Amino acid sequence: MSLIVQKYGGSSVANPERIKNVARRIVAAKKAGNDVVAVVSALGDTTDDLIDLAKKMTDDPSEREMDMLMATGEQMSAALLSMAVHALGCSAISFTGAQVGIFTDNVHTKAKIRSISTDRVTSALKEGNIVIVAGFQGVNEAQDITTLGRGGSDTTAVALAAVLKADDCEIYTDVNGIFTTDPRVVSEAKRIPEISYDEMLELASLGAKVMHSRSIEFAKKYGVKIHVRSSFNDEPGTMIVEEAREMEDVVIRGVTADKDQAKVTISKVADKPGIAAKIFKLLADAHINIDMIIQNVSEQGHTDISFTVSQTDLSKTLNVLKNAANEVGAQKIDSDDKIAKVSVVGIGMKSHSGVAANLFEALAKEGINILMISTSEIKISCVIRREYADKAVQTVHQKFGLGINHA
Repeated sequence: MSLIVQKYGGSSVANPERIKNVARRIVAAKKAGNDVVAVVSALGDTTDDLIDLAKKMTDDPSEREMDMLMATGEQMSAALLSMAVHALGCSAISFTGAQVGIFTDNVHTKAKIRSISTDRVTSALKEGNIVIVAGFQGVNEAQDITTLGRGGSDTTAVALAAVLKADDCEIYTDVNGIFTTDPRVVSEAKRIPEISYDEMLELASLGAKVMHSRSIEFAKKYGVKIHVRSSFNDEPGTMIVEEAREMEDVVIRGVTADKDQAKVTISKVADKPGIAAKIFKLLADAHINIDMIIQNVSEQGHTDISFTVSQTDLSKTLNVLKNAANEVGAQKIDSDDKIAKVSVVGIGMKSHSGVAANLFEALAKEGINILMISTSEIKISCVIRREYADKAVQTVHQKFGLGINHA
């Protein structure tokens, strides 16, 4: 008997009929002789609706209370799916993250999993149940509910697959796998049959919405093979594995655009040792993740430092910096939340020259100015004005011949 962990995203459980469709899939897997653990996201736009409700209460809601609120969406999905499975004549039981023993650190709204107790899931499976787990959530040492960040149900599923030593981990979504870019932006985008952990991790962290980046970190660390596929058909999808076949022959695997970005500039800080360390230590203590960083050439003993953060962290970032302005001698703090980050990713970049030149040429041809640049062995990212993000993805995707018309 095989153990399968399946995860169903918000679009897959968006309404009663879709929940019933998921229930039929799960029951079919059970009747095929498998033990099944299903992880679910909140219904459709529930999480966004809950965030909007919170903001009607206050402009600055407590992160602890936000976790209390947002975790309810997945709990509702889990209970409803369990009911739908019961209606099909199969035994099922739903659990919250806390009930299933997912223990996290104390960082609210983007907690990291520290450990998972498998006892309750294993016991429920032995009793013949289909186990349904509310994704995206856990509990910290104070027994407070925590959430894992947007898309965190992927991480719940992959982490459970790792600790349960599942035979298969299937991520069900509303698209037929991983594509060379967002098919809603570029209609010629191609499905990628197989992709490496490293490439998928970069794509996920750079704005591809199909997978949560921390879920890929888990998969890579524990060797969990992931099958990303649609919940609306039986197409094969995309396998995420240690090494994709012939992956170095493919120079660029995909193009992403992350529109959830903001740029912060601290002007005229003293250009001396320890200042940058002090600034970024304060931000790290506030659990703010920094992406790109640029420091200008020093003029008369002062310099400007610019960096990017997610839009969701912008308000907190500005509060931290305003409180620290005198401490670091900053004359001015500016922010810009109308930017986007466009990136190209591919392990083949390691052994092929000219990728940066082609990327910059494609953007220049469309008159798109580059504000910041960041590189690694397998990716190049450019910050641009957000209004040009879709156009940039389209022209870069075409430049590298990634579409189905170039196959």
